[in-house]
Amino acid sequence: MKFTIKKSVILEGLNNVIRAISTKNVIPVLNGIKFELTNNGLYLTASDSELTIKVLIDTKDIEQIISLGGIIIQSKYILDIVRKMPSDLINFEVIDGLKIKIYTENNQYNLNCLDIKDYPDVKLEVNKDPITINGEVFKNIINQTVFAISNQELRPILTGVNFKFTKDVLEAVATDSYRLAKKNIKLSAPVEKDVEIVIPGKNIMELERIITDDSNIETHIFNNKVLFKYKNINFQTNLLSGNYPNTSNLIPSEFAYIIKVSKREFNDAIDRASLLTQGKDKNIVKMSLDDTKMIINSYASEIGKVEEQLTVETNNKEHLEISFSSKYMLEAIKTLEEDEILLLLNSDVKPLIIKSLTDESLIQLILPIKTY
Repeated sequence: MKFTIKKSVILEGLNNVIRAISTKNVIPVLNGIKFELTNNGLYLTASDSELTIKVLIDTKDIEQIISLGGIIIQSKYILDIVRKMPSDLINFEVIDGLKIKIYTENNQYNLNCLDIKDYPDVKLEVNKDPITINGEVFKNIINQTVFAISNQELRPILTGVNFKFTKDVLEAVATDSYRLAKKNIKLSAPVEKDVEIVIPGKNIMELERIITDDSNIETHIFNNKVLFKYKNINFQTNLLSGNYPNTSNLIPSEFAYIIKVSKREFNDAIDRASLLTQGKDKNIVKMSLDDTKMIINSYASEIGKVEEQLTVETNNKEHLEISFSSKYMLEAIKTLEEDEILLLLNSDVKPLIIKSLTDESLIQLILPIKTY
């Protein structure tokens, strides 16, 4: 294998595939990136056996191809080596079968490598009727839900995002049992068969980082894995096994309090009030409502207290007090795009709903925290 390629081109490919490399890999060969130069171009592959990313750099994007072949280069150094190369053109040349020379006019690296034959055979299968989703839309779905997954392994199913395809609707839900994020979008075409999958949150976050524009994403779903095809990138992840909890009955349909508030003012008030609670586990702030006056306050016995006052619109003039996690609230507000938002409540012990005035596709839910 011997070729010359622009630094920016190889760097983009490496930056994408290296997301599949895990520090916990117990199979030495999976700590490497597979380079495979064929008549189609240069294939870069990385995997941790649960997540596999494969990128094709087309022959037209390679400056010069002298000979084909393949090798596995240790991922620990290759990205930094390419990033710090002093020239815009970089040469790669396999020496003696298990070494690679990476060089420019004035410098060179010689690295020990692994045999490409030792790399596991990871099948990237496709099906004949993939589900197509706009890239920017899919990126938004992930951003508006994935933050609500659980970080606890006690209930592994909650560490993923639940994707439910029903006719021409995709519903994505994430919850850690204390909060919930739910997003619906309309698909460009109905699915042939309703399907429900749970994608590991840490893997779907890596996909979100790879998506850079509105190019369509093909979704190929199988029993225990899903393959996303995006431009020149194949992104395959295992699915979480088990049944995702039914969350549809958690969101109330009627509310005693409908509060309209400026997103920026509400966000900033909670952000300032949470300053005194940062050392606490739950970052609790209290919200009080009297007619159009809302007070946000927090108290830390060893530090002091803070109080913020806002003017809001509400349908209910009765006094209400409710406490919640400022961290959860700030993360929920961040996903909403309008200048004004709605807070929907029934009591100080029932779920608090945050949503946009006009966008019905996104719902954020937070459970209150009982304070005594």
